[in-house]
Amino acid sequence: MPHRVLSAQIAHETNTFSIRRTGMEEFRRRGFFLGADIDRALRGTKTEIAGHIAAAERFGWELTQPVSAAATPAGVVTADCWEELQGCLFDAIDAAEAPFDGIILALHGAMVTETEEDAEGALLARLRQRIGDEVPVAVTLDLHANVTERMAEHASILLAYRTYPHIDQFETAMRAAELLEAAMNGETRPRVVRAQPPAIGGCNHGRTQSGVMADLLAKGAALGSQGPDVLSVDICAGFPLADIAEVGPSVSITYDSARNDADAVARGMMAEFAQEIWDRRAESTVPEHSLAETIALASAPTDDPRPFVIGDFSDNPGSGAYGDGVRLLEALMESGLEKVLFGVLLDPEAAAACHRAGEGGELTLTLGAKADPSTYGPSIEATGTVVSLSPGPWVCTGPMNEGVPLDFGPCALLRVGNVDIAIGTNTLQTYDLGAMRQLGAEPTDYAVIGVKSAHHFSGAFAPIAREVILCDSGALATHDEKSLPWQRVRRPVWPLDETVDYTAA
Repeated sequence: MPHRVLSAQIAHETNTFSIRRTGMEEFRRRGFFLGADIDRALRGTKTEIAGHIAAAERFGWELTQPVSAAATPAGVVTADCWEELQGCLFDAIDAAEAPFDGIILALHGAMVTETEEDAEGALLARLRQRIGDEVPVAVTLDLHANVTERMAEHASILLAYRTYPHIDQFETAMRAAELLEAAMNGETRPRVVRAQPPAIGGCNHGRTQSGVMADLLAKGAALGSQGPDVLSVDICAGFPLADIAEVGPSVSITYDSARNDADAVARGMMAEFAQEIWDRRAESTVPEHSLAETIALASAPTDDPRPFVIGDFSDNPGSGAYGDGVRLLEALMESGLEKVLFGVLLDPEAAAACHRAGEGGELTLTLGAKADPSTYGPSIEATGTVVSLSPGPWVCTGPMNEGVPLDFGPCALLRVGNVDIAIGTNTLQTYDLGAMRQLGAEPTDYAVIGVKSAHHFSGAFAPIAREVILCDSGALATHDEKSLPWQRVRRPVWPLDETVDYTAA
């Protein structure tokens, strides 16, 4: 008899400091599929759900996929939205003609709702109430998950991406599927232990190219392959823009509880990794530049024709920022630099005005800083020419999310002096070259490019760039945790408190 497996995705990275709420409309704009539409939309893509589909074919599973839902990071998820998303999952369990042999879920690990600060932990606890303790549950997480004790308690298998930009989503799902198959066959009895030092940030912001995160991942991969007791060692950098008790970096160990002494081995490993996360919490390999420093670097003489690429990381929609900040755009416009491309600036009003004016139309616009103008204003008044228009959809060419359809909504390319500004309607991070190309803007034709992203953009933009830097334009997705109005985080915690003692047990 084939194994009956339930597969689903419910994913959101929640910036609790955002004034915006995330509802079902935000999920529908980004990626919301039900039933058979999931296979049609995501089969063959570099996603976790596609990994579930491929695993089902490889292992002969009878796969049920009720929902795949993901929204761009933003503020807390509304209670109504949360209930609807959970309902899609639990209704499928209740309607099943026979119990499932296993469950595999793609969860982000940093979702906060109006009713649950640990949404994934609550979901897994509710799931256990329905299916019992014996059915194996495999969960994959974003590398920036805030892994809670409740997640570790109720998941049988807990794996995270090992790349940032996240280009191993499919592979992570396949690793989880292999462990799930072994558990369903009775070959293992997987369990999870987890540790989290008292830190909001750390692990080099999750960068996997070098530094502490790369070192931890390499050590985890080596230890995880040395013996049968430990099935996987997973490091999460955490998502530090979430005001919850269990925010921050963590280590999770998935081990075979059926083996003698496996629990002790896993806990010993866990303590070793947690201590290194803590000891190296302040290490960073990538400098962050002020606006003035950014313009100076972009203005330096060069014979290299490739573009100088700037990540506007503190206004990154992928971290829950609004994506409508204009301080870097303003500095680029005032700099006199030539052949500049900037975007995607998220301003539905400006995009609509450009569409009304039509290609070739000239107009004066108020650009950006509209989501929270009292904090991140003022807007920019600019007169320009509409170079091109687009309805907004395109398919990612990768390396991140290759094959996945995305939609900025109605978009425009507006030329103001020497600067071409890509303006979009829907809130998305700019990490794929297609975001610009769908407007006819070829990134390699520009000398300077500013993108609304923190690190994901490097996967596509670094190969075409002469240099890539990060700019702190003073927006919501700051790395200065001390500037944020914390209320729920556990205390004492680094870097908010002067004295924090920690020795991993």
